[in-house]
Amino acid sequence: MGAVTGAAARLLPLCAGKAEAGFPSPATDHVEQCLDLNEYLAPHPEATFFLRVKGDSMTGAGIHHGDLLVVDRSLEAASGRVVVAVLNGGLTVKRLHRARGRITLRAENPAYPDIAVADDHELQIWGVVAHVVHTP
Repeated sequence: MGAVTGAAARLLPLCAGKAEAGFPSPATDHVEQCLDLNEYLAPHPEATFFLRVKGDSMTGAGIHHGDLLVVDRSLEAASGRVVVAVLNGGLTVKRLHRARGRITLRAENPAYPDIAVADDHELQIWGVVAHVVHTP
């Protein structure tokens, strides 16, 4: 799954300063630079793909049904990271936990149990979730 080629990059204005979540500040009317979202969200385009979320097992990590995940296959699937995995042929998004030679895929919603990966399970890590695009 490679990056889209031939498409013109769209640079969008990036405002100087930070947006206050309270009262607006008149100082944020100035553009600092332009931002290419492809460059920002996918610095490794040859190793990046997008995936739409189905379900609510990761709401505690800020990942909700319908969100768009930016998944980077070049990042290390280290313990504690949220990964996209194929377990016994089924695609899932979970937090990876490695301890004492054992792998557990953990949900971020108490309604879902941890998945202890047994020796006879087939597990493939497709990549690490680098960003979540959430539409409120």
